[in-house]
Amino acid sequence: MAFSRRLSSGEATGFKFLFSVAFLYASMAAIAYFVLHMKHISPLPFDAPLDQFSEARAVEHIRVLSEENSGRQEGRPGLREAATYIKTQLEMVKERAGPNLRVEVEEAQVDGSFSMMFIGHNISLGYRNHTNILMRISSMHSHDKDASVLMNAHYDSPINSPGAGDCGSCVASLLEIARLVVDSGWAPPRPIIFLFNGAEELFMLGSHGFMTQHKLKDTVGAFINLEASGTGGIDLVCQSGPGSWPSNVYSQAAVYPMAQSSAQDIFDVFPGDTDYRMFAEDYGDIPGLDIIFLLGGYYYHTSFDTIDRIIPGSMQARGENLISVLKAFTSSSKLKVASERKSLDVDVDSDNFERAVLFDYLTSFMVYYPKRVAMVLHNIPAALFLFAPFFLYMREPGTHPFLSVFWAFLKGFIHHTAGILLGVIFPVLFSVIRLLFANPMSWFAHSYLAFLMFIPCSVFGLLLPRTISDRVSHCQSFSSKKIMKVETSDEARFWGAFGLYAFVTSAYFFAGLGGGFLTFVICVSMLLGWIAFCFSVKSFDYDSIKSPMFYVIALAPCLLYSVYFGGFLALFLIEKTGMIGVPPPFGFYLADVAVAAVIGLVTGLCMGPIIPICDRWLAKSSILKFLLHFTVAMLAVSSQFFPYSKDAPKRVVLQHTVFSAGGNEITDSTYDLAVVDSNSMEFVFKHAPEVAEKLHAGSPSFPLGNAEVSPQEAWLALFPVSCVVTKNGRFPAKVNKILERYSHFPLLKTHKPPTRLEDGTRRVHLELSLGSLEEIWVTVLNITGPLSGWSFADGKLPAPELPEGGPPSYLLRLSGNSSEKWIFWLEANSEEEVRVDVAVLDQRLDEETRNLKSLFPGWSDVIAYTSFLSTYFF
Repeated sequence: MAFSRRLSSGEATGFKFLFSVAFLYASMAAIAYFVLHMKHISPLPFDAPLDQFSEARAVEHIRVLSEENSGRQEGRPGLREAATYIKTQLEMVKERAGPNLRVEVEEAQVDGSFSMMFIGHNISLGYRNHTNILMRISSMHSHDKDASVLMNAHYDSPINSPGAGDCGSCVASLLEIARLVVDSGWAPPRPIIFLFNGAEELFMLGSHGFMTQHKLKDTVGAFINLEASGTGGIDLVCQSGPGSWPSNVYSQAAVYPMAQSSAQDIFDVFPGDTDYRMFAEDYGDIPGLDIIFLLGGYYYHTSFDTIDRIIPGSMQARGENLISVLKAFTSSSKLKVASERKSLDVDVDSDNFERAVLFDYLTSFMVYYPKRVAMVLHNIPAALFLFAPFFLYMREPGTHPFLSVFWAFLKGFIHHTAGILLGVIFPVLFSVIRLLFANPMSWFAHSYLAFLMFIPCSVFGLLLPRTISDRVSHCQSFSSKKIMKVETSDEARFWGAFGLYAFVTSAYFFAGLGGGFLTFVICVSMLLGWIAFCFSVKSFDYDSIKSPMFYVIALAPCLLYSVYFGGFLALFLIEKTGMIGVPPPFGFYLADVAVAAVIGLVTGLCMGPIIPICDRWLAKSSILKFLLHFTVAMLAVSSQFFPYSKDAPKRVVLQHTVFSAGGNEITDSTYDLAVVDSNSMEFVFKHAPEVAEKLHAGSPSFPLGNAEVSPQEAWLALFPVSCVVTKNGRFPAKVNKILERYSHFPLLKTHKPPTRLEDGTRRVHLELSLGSLEEIWVTVLNITGPLSGWSFADGKLPAPELPEGGPPSYLLRLSGNSSEKWIFWLEANSEEEVRVDVAVLDQRLDEETRNLKSLFPGWSDVIAYTSFLSTYFF
């Protein structure tokens, strides 16, 4: 009460307005959270009518795939069990098909070799004996060469993960869709191909096998690729193309549309890829959609990706969207086979060959318009801003010089731009300050803390230019008051802010990006809000608090969308910071700085449009002090929270590295540890001293700085994923248990005497045996020396990797049946020795490593495996 008595009436009104706005945004945030987590969707039960998609039936498939087999990783028996289960389910569907349908089920083994760029690194891949399961459903009147729609999902899962979300949810969705197509009695006008590929986690090998070897590949006229980067929530169309036809079909057909053209703008920023790449880019030009579960990212590629983490309602929304979009694709006259697509003249209908602008409004409806329409719409606001000074001058000619009016608009533009920048800078600054006395990522398991920490200081930054401007205006001489009245008017501020969003919208368009729709919607909404504000001023006093309320209410639909869009972006990033691995010193700050910057930017998008009108009531010194005090308090409070929990685990990589020679000898054995976020292994040792004790003979507080640094070459088995983890320490490991488990180890040797080609090139014929290893995930070869050719990837070498301080190297990943030897050759263009480093990743652990893994706390997720390293010269 003492505090409120010291406030002036203007400050008290400002606080009332601040709390009213805070309540409005909190309500919008609750609505956005409700929608993003699919709480408005009612899942159908297991006994739902057979002509409807049932989430419960799909979840039962997830349960079987994630709980009733021994792991769906390449090299483990559970992957074969999963393929058998999928094929059995499809055969059951086939038996129920009516006389109007032709249903074919096929199991295909794929093999091949190719080169690609993955997360910025050049690699080659060789694979064999990966299993794809296919079903083709067509009407009895269709032909084998008719254009078809492909629906793809992968059934393999990453190391150490049950894969309920990634990608058991995708397989389950397609199994239920296949059943629905048959049981509903619908005869699709075009054939449908369901592809369940068994090797996506190994860099999209299953889809590559289909696109390069299957007889139906050229009949595919459109595709839908399902993926999961989490366990549900929003099922976003992250990529679409080539052209705008797939997104147009989706926008018209989706029951719960979830698509934003901005997603494709930023997709390449995140490390990773999907099968979409094989179908639409690298090995085909098939129009299609890449649809991905994006929330629940805490559990992505972890042992916590279990069936209980699937977000209720997500599967139901996905299923209803899929069947509707599938029907639209099969009915479209634009569905063409490969030969027909190549013969089309791209100038006939340019809209189909350019990316469109599209976005959903809280999954209720879609807004879609082609690029030629965007060219007009997205540049109107900038033209309007440039015309506005002339309009204001002509409305009251002689009142103010034209240059004074123009300068007022420019000042408004500068002030708002400064506010948006400060709204990002202050959260980043406070995040860095907090790290001086606290651990990184204290908000990770409690995402609301990040918003409570960084939103107030971002609002502080948004309001600061108005506060400074007001103080400067009081210092002006009497002779400048006439000009300053224009400079500081709400109208000039409004048009300045409008101009910023207008120019951003135009910049997005001319950059060829699709994300300008958000700032365009802001521009349109601000104009509507300004009209409402002008009318309210006539009805109420200009100084009445009701006038800005009318402005805010008119902007409410736009603000709600901004909260939905920005809230999703912030939540997605927070969940993914558990996977950001950057070496110190920058890695220590990266997660906090990134989250602070994004929340600051989101706050600017959400609150920026109301600032030009409302900062008159909010930019009070007492309010700015309150925001700062609240920020400091939240920084202190958040530092007391532990960053991790079972709902937000810390990722640790435990590699048991075995150095072998000659196929039956071990030269060394170590434990190599790495983390995938900003807190180092020293943080784990501090809070799990039993782990340090196990590694270092009773040293409960072991300083990581005393450990040998784990070298980059030790992580060859994970390349190129190893480039995004932070390697910490290397510790000695026992050898005796390894010798008891394995009779012999991987061995590379010459298969027959070398041959000399006509051009003088030396060809070395090699044979790679993988020993008695039982659960091999992948084998990686790093080849250095005068290499000029090899028998992989059609004999073509990829661009070499150029490691710092080392010679150029060529990286090759091999996967497939481990009981067979790999026979291949290398060519060298000189007599200099060719060096081959071999790393074989075996998922089996010896007893000592299993015991060590069990000592890690429950709030961590430990990816543990054995890597066999050996080096050869030829």
